[in-house]
Amino acid sequence: MKPTAFDYHAPASPEEAVSLLGSLGDGAKIIAGGQSLTPMLALRLAVFEHLVDIRRIESLRGVSRSNGTVRVGAGTTEAAVGRSDVVAADVPLLARATPFIGHLAIRNRGTIGGCVAHADAAAEYPAVALALDATIETLSPRGTRSIPAAEFFTGIWSTALEPDELITALEFGVWSGRTGFAVEEFAVRSGDFAIAGATVAVELSSSGSVDRCAIGLFGLGPTAVRATAAEESAAGTAVPDLNPDEIGQAALAGQDVPSDSHGSAAYRTRVGAAMVATAWRRAVKEASGE
Repeated sequence: MKPTAFDYHAPASPEEAVSLLGSLGDGAKIIAGGQSLTPMLALRLAVFEHLVDIRRIESLRGVSRSNGTVRVGAGTTEAAVGRSDVVAADVPLLARATPFIGHLAIRNRGTIGGCVAHADAAAEYPAVALALDATIETLSPRGTRSIPAAEFFTGIWSTALEPDELITALEFGVWSGRTGFAVEEFAVRSGDFAIAGATVAVELSSSGSVDRCAIGLFGLGPTAVRATAAEESAAGTAVPDLNPDEIGQAALAGQDVPSDSHGSAAYRTRVGAAMVATAWRRAVKEASGE
């Protein structure tokens, strides 16, 4: 199939883009890399009268660090995120999640803002944003807004974005000290969407106890979620006193895990717990300097 007919717009600035969204109304849709939207249009799962292409807006691209925060422009491709020395050094969890996203050809066009705005429950970046308490910066005709990741993902393929609002950047706080990060994902084939996945960040005290930790889950519910109960149970505890398998089980306890063609809810819950446990072990090993 092919998409229905639409008018194409190529604004030169974020302000022009949101002005178009405001004037064109519900019939308009932002397109960035198009790696999620284009197949939906081709299958006519989505229909829009206007596409607003933001690929040419230079100010939406790039990575920078300032005052303990890394800012990633929404139009930065996933491949560029993966190549960034700043991201690798200061937001390792984001760098390590990137190779799991599709294939290189997809990452060369897909953008971090597009991935987050699409809010696929099986996508890696939303889980990273949740785990690291990222802030999503937006622009609309009414001005700018900063949305905590914890408030951004509202349901299946849905977010807190208004129809005339554009993501301009994501901001990540830099973790310091004895830290470790890991991403684990189970998929049928490399590049497929995850059946179950986990992102883990750990910071240890000088005595070897958990100062703070963050666990993000993807592919295990209607949205990416954060396993706050498991995090709270681990905080303040010495690493030798923590059982990674129990942390994995705690992370999945109470989650609304769906059944689908890849497996039952019980199966996916077991796989998800195993992903958390494996990622926890790797993150703690790194934080311990091993």
